[in-house]
Amino acid sequence: MVSVSDLLPGEAIRLGAAAEDWRGAVRAAGELLVATGSSTDAYTAEMIRSVEDNGPYIVLAPGFAFAHARPSPAVLRTGMSWVRLARPVEFGHEANDPVDLVVALAARDASQHTEAMASLARLLADPETERALREAPTPQALRALLAGEEPGPVPGGAAEGAATGGRTVHKILTVCGNGLGTSLFLKNTLEQVLDRWGWSRYVTVEATDTISAKGKAAEAVAILTSREIARTLGDVGIPVKVVDDFTSAAEADRVLRDTYDV
Repeated sequence: MVSVSDLLPGEAIRLGAAAEDWRGAVRAAGELLVATGSSTDAYTAEMIRSVEDNGPYIVLAPGFAFAHARPSPAVLRTGMSWVRLARPVEFGHEANDPVDLVVALAARDASQHTEAMASLARLLADPETERALREAPTPQALRALLAGEEPGPVPGGAAEGAATGGRTVHKILTVCGNGLGTSLFLKNTLEQVLDRWGWSRYVTVEATDTISAKGKAAEAVAILTSREIARTLGDVGIPVKVVDDFTSAAEADRVLRDTYDV
């Protein structure tokens, strides 16, 4: 399993970085990807363009943005960077601004980093761990926290609950602009709630992008996504539910209850 600490070398962490605006914040994260050999400058431009085209959907929790773009020739190898800003900046998100933490991902494909993203989502969903990560005084301390706190796959999840004994299995889609970043965070949060409910055998969650989601909508009972991506999707024939905090189990629980009227 590829972990967050595997993808995030100490040289890709910058604490107390200066940025004038959201573009500067994403650019700072992109510069670290370039410096550590994960991508070229072209990928940084692609991350910025993704926000320009889709809105601030990468701001997936209060104060936290997850910058990324689609796999492309500008990605040299899968890697991450971590930028804590000296002064928060506005991305234009209605609920989660201002942002002081930007984590960037450069992915060679849509699968290599999945476990790492699930692990990071679980870490940030825990208030104590999230606070410790935000307050880490040095890159070494941050990496030590990541290496020491990363849990394994959640037991009882979709993989273990695949056998349904002939029961009907519902599908929920989580959607982002690229299908490999923020949608994975929301997928992991939903699966944690479904595990707690004991519903993992009956409801599967698939992370996808805006283009694929329109074709897959007929297979699903609902789409869960950000406000910006919901506007982009429009009417797809099934309910589209907006989630503001992709790492909040409480919000995921509320939206699932609304979806299933329980």
